Order: sequence, then structure tokens, then C-alpha cells
Amino acid sequence: MIEKLKVIILIALRNLLASRLKTIIVGGIIFFGALLVVIGTSLLGSVTDAMSRSIIGSVAGHIQVYSAKSKDKLEVVGGFDFEGQDLEEFDDFSKLRETLLSVPNVKDVVPMGISGAIVSSGNTIDIALGDLRKLVGQKASGASGPAIDGAIADKRDHVRQMIKVLETDIANVTKLQNEGAIAPEDVADIKRAAANDFWAAFDKDPLEALEFLENEIAPLATDADMLFLRYVGTDIGAFSRSFDRMKVVDGQAIPRGQHGFMFAKYTYEDQLKLKTARRLDKMKVAMENRAAKIATDAELQQSVRENSAQVRELLLQLDGGKTRLFREKLKKELGAEAGNNTGNDADVGKLLATFFKMDDNNFARRYKFFYDELTPHLELYRVRVGDTLTIKAFTKSGYMQSINLKVYGTFTFTGLEQSAEAGQLNIMDLVSFRQLYGYLTDEKREEIAALKASASAKEISRDNAEAELFGAPAAAEPDSKTVVANATPGVDADKVLAGLAGRLQREDMSKRVYDPKELETGIALNAAVILHDPKQLADTMKAIEAKGTERGMSLKAISWQEASGFIGQFVTMAAIVLSTAMLIIFVVALVIINNAMVMATLERVREIGTLRAVGAQRRFILGMLVIEAMVIGAVFGAIGTAVGAAFITFLGKVGIPAFGDVWTFFFSGPRLHPTLGWANLLLALIIVLFVSTLSSLYPAWLAMRVTPRAAMQTEE
Repeated sequence: MIEKLKVIILIALRNLLASRLKTIIVGGIIFFGALLVVIGTSLLGSVTDAMSRSIIGSVAGHIQVYSAKSKDKLEVVGGFDFEGQDLEEFDDFSKLRETLLSVPNVKDVVPMGISGAIVSSGNTIDIALGDLRKLVGQKASGASGPAIDGAIADKRDHVRQMIKVLETDIANVTKLQNEGAIAPEDVADIKRAAANDFWAAFDKDPLEALEFLENEIAPLATDADMLFLRYVGTDIGAFSRSFDRMKVVDGQAIPRGQHGFMFAKYTYEDQLKLKTARRLDKMKVAMENRAAKIATDAELQQSVRENSAQVRELLLQLDGGKTRLFREKLKKELGAEAGNNTGNDADVGKLLATFFKMDDNNFARRYKFFYDELTPHLELYRVRVGDTLTIKAFTKSGYMQSINLKVYGTFTFTGLEQSAEAGQLNIMDLVSFRQLYGYLTDEKREEIAALKASASAKEISRDNAEAELFGAPAAAEPDSKTVVANATPGVDADKVLAGLAGRLQREDMSKRVYDPKELETGIALNAAVILHDPKQLADTMKAIEAKGTERGMSLKAISWQEASGFIGQFVTMAAIVLSTAMLIIFVVALVIINNAMVMATLERVREIGTLRAVGAQRRFILGMLVIEAMVIGAVFGAIGTAVGAAFITFLGKVGIPAFGDVWTFFFSGPRLHPTLGWANLLLALIIVLFVSTLSSLYPAWLAMRVTPRAAMQTEE
């Protein structure tokens, strides 16, 4: 048997060498197929691993758990509309935590709630007028002297500069549209505020002038942006412990027991930084990472045009002293480019417009000049670390709630610094989230109880409210409750209850401290679950839902991929596309290989007939042709696998650059470094051997039917 096999192999090898063209054609197809399998599966596996690190390590954890009674499906990453997700809350997180930790393989549980809020970045004129009013108030209270007078003069010049910018804006709008585009009274107010007489009278009655400016001029400024911020309320200690990729960039993490807010660094840079500076940053990244050129890149050219045309946001920050400083710095930097705009009255706006007309030769120098010489005199961010941020959001019941939170700092996730997907979710302490979302905290319940007591308020049924208030007959059965206040000497009940309503609408939480135990006992909308062994994810999800049923809790457990919404489906779609491509290629390869081997078999009819004539059995012929195909598959498949492995190894060292923010998230960093697994190599060899063997069966069947007599009758 062994000797016969050796003979078959030797004859098969001789035939392959004799039919070199057929061997090269078939082998080339198999080589390409093996190469595709190795590269495709390695890249797909590497992207899957990288994206799982991004999602698991940034916010989702291995598993997300929420109530099965929820109307909406939970998504922690990906699309998110303004109204948020309608999730059924867990009333007591401690019970949920205990249930989840009782499941084997669960390492840690992080409480969460995800929502969105509206934030106003502030009106520059309003802010400047507020500062000027403080200074005027200090002088009125007796804090006079050269220092305070100089500060008032500088701030007053700053406001005048802003009014000048507004006056220019109105003139431009009138030119582009028509005289009726701006209300005549607004035009008159701007002219009055810009007149020298107005400012000459400012020192005589600054409060009256400030009132006019605040009521009539400040509302005309349109530089206040309304920002929509997505945020997660969580236990910051548990969050930073479980998601170790989190890194504080500016400031500090929210202290335990403190109400506070942290911006994602990407959001902070993208939405709160001066737009001019942000555009310059993006240009620098594009030129460094993509080797883009201003001369040829349309996006960079657009940024140059916008920076040159939109200098207004910088001018609004310049008071008299800064205007003079910028004028001198820009004249010196621009030199001959400043043209005729070089006198003491040089227009700083025109100098800035000229400065921002950058090209490939001067970009690096001017970028450095902007940050070294100009930004130290500007408010680079609309909200600074340490400021108090007013956040407005709709509660679950639909009314608007507003709270003030201190901004403690900014954070990012290591490797995802340039990813918009990972950088769109900001952080808020869970207690503040609960209050903003419309749930009463222990602290709030105590405050309401104290207010009720001070107003001698008591609860009555809604049906009996009229009877209690106006003496009408009482209803027989109580229904829902309402609150009324009895008249109490020295207490104005209306004012107390009005104050209560106001406090429920707007809270200054920046100076409050809460008991950290509230984090464990209050509500949560969802929870991130961290596992000991991620390979047991599917079994752990089933165990979580079963444990919830056992303890009377309707739990829905979803994987990190499902929790990431459409972004998580990228891997599935990529796998489908790759599998479809491989299937098409191998079907085509099967047909081509089959045709090539059929033609080769028909050319060898005399040879096969001669073998049959000297005693070769049909099984011998079958084995010979199948072994020929397997040898071609093994040799060229191995070569294709080796080349694919070498290519992936090379890519693993140099990395594949991320072509945009989305790919940064998919690659879990600015570059993807693919890895090669033995499974990829083995899969490639198995597939090509299977295709090779399958494609040889029909030609072998044809060869088995050849008789010696028919072969001898075949013409040369």
C-alpha cells in the first residue's frame, strides 16, 4: 500500500512538472486565495480586538445590564437623540449590585445613567459687562485708587471695542441684505453706545450706563453657543477603577462625595475652544498625520479662509491694552505683508485677517506665534476648569431642570485621544445625575421636608383639595396627594412654596457635599459589568438574566458589541463583507481550477489509457489526480500563507494609520498594529486544500471513465 502511494505521488509530481503552465495557473489562484484569507482574517480579528478594547475600556465594560421592562434598547456608544433613551430605572442600585456580584465570573459593577443636556457657553459682552459692574461696585464701596481706576478704564475700553465690532457687523449685514434687516431701534442703540458722548457720561453715572448696555446692547451679541453635551452619571471612583484607560488631562477627578462635572478632552477642545484655535489644531494634525498640503487640500484651504474671515471672536476679547499689544506684535510678525496697515491706528482686525492667510511655507511659524504670543492674552476656552457650569436638561417627566456644577477637569482614554466616538461622553457624579434626571435624592427629600415643616404644609388627597382650601364638602375616598400650607404666624406660605418650586428648577450643587453611601442606595438606569474571564461572556450574560429572574428582577444583559449600537455592528458587517468576498473568490477559483484541470485531463487521455492498459485501476487514476491537486494546493497555499504572514508581520511593526476620527476609534488608537494568529494560518491552509481537492473530483471522475481502447484510438 505504501509502495503504491509512493508511485502515485511520484507520478503526480512528474505530471505537475510536465504541465508547468497548468500548474502555475491553478497554483496562482490558490496562492491568491490563501493570501486573502490570511490578510483578511488577521485584519478583521485585529480590528475586532482593537474596537473591543475601545468600547470595553472606555465606557461599556464587557456587559451592560438594564431593565428588561425598558421601552428603548440601551446604547452607550453611537447614535443618541436629544430626548434620550426611555429606560426603566432600578430603584436600589445596591440590590442590583449584590445580584450581579453573586454571578460567577463578575468582577465589578459600575452604576450608570446616560442622558444629554443643554449648556450655554456664554455671551462675551454679558461676561465683560458683569466684570465691569463688579469693578464699578468695588469703587462705589470705597475701594478707589489708581489700580481700580485703571482696571475700570481697561474694561471700559474692552466693552467699547466689542461695541465697535457689533457696529461693523450691523453695517455688513445691512450691506449684504437691506436696511430693514436690523431693527432701527437696535441700530440707534448701537450708535448711541459707540458715541464718545455716551462714554464721557459713563463716569458720572456708570450704573445707568451699564443698565442700558446690559438690557439693550448685550442681547444683540450672537457669539453665545448652545452646546448639547452627552454625559454619563456614575460613581467616579468605581468608573476610574474599572476603566483603567481613563486618564485625567486637566484639573482633577471629581472628589468622592462632591457634586461635579468633567469634560471629555475631545469635547472640551472641539466645542469649547476658540474656533480659530481649533481649526489651526486640526490643520496641524492633518499636515502631520496625512502629510496634507494647504496648496492642494481643499479642506485645509477652507480652514484658512474661515480663519481669515472670522476674526470677530478674537476682537471681542481685546480691550484697549490688548488691542495695542496685538497691533504691535502682528505688525512685527507680518512685516511687509501688513501693507499700508502699519500706523498707530492700524486696524487689528485687518492685521489678524492677513496673519491667518497661511500657506505651507509659513504655517508652522505662525501656528507657533499664535500660541506663544497671542493666546496667553486670550480666553482660549469658553469654560475653564474650576468654573461653574449651568446644565439644563429635561427630566423623565418632561420638565426642564437646571443645576450648577463645578468643572473639576478634563479626561481622555489612552489611545483614543483623537476619537470623537470615545470623546463625546462626559462625566457627572451619579447623585447630580439623579437630581437632573428628576429623581429625589436623600438630600433633596430632607430639604423638601424642612420646607414643608416651615410652611406647616400637609398632604391631602387631590379630590379633597378644594374642600381643604375653600370649605367645600370633602370627597369620600382619597386619591393622589397634593401639598397645601396652613397659615402660620411669621411664615409666608406662598413664598416658601414658591421658593421650593424654584429650588427644584435650579440648583447650585457646586458647594454641596453628599454622603457617598447615596451612590450605593439610589437609582441607576444601567450598569457596566466587568468580567474576570471575557471568554465566558455569553454564558455570563445568560447567568445574569437567570439570576435576575431568580431574585424577582427583570434584567436584560447585552454584550459590549450590542451596547455600542451601530458602531458595534461594524465588526459584524465587516465579517459579512469579508466572508462574501472570500466566498465569491473561491467559487470563481473553484470554477477556474476545475476547468483548467478538466482541460489538462482531456489532454492526458492517451497517458491515462496507457496506464489503464498496463493494469492501473480506476482508484489509482483517481488518487493520482487528487494528489496532484492537493500538492498544488499545499505548495502554493503554503507560499500564499507565508507571504500573507510576512505582510501582516510587517504591518504589525509599522502600523496602519487611522484615516479620521472614526477609524481612530475602530483601531483603538492613531494606528492599527495587526497581529497574526495560528488560527489564521491554519484556516487559510484548510480552505485552499478543500478547494483544491473539490476542484479535482470532476476531472478525476472523467479520467476514471477513460478505457484503454478509447485512449488508443485517440489521435495525437
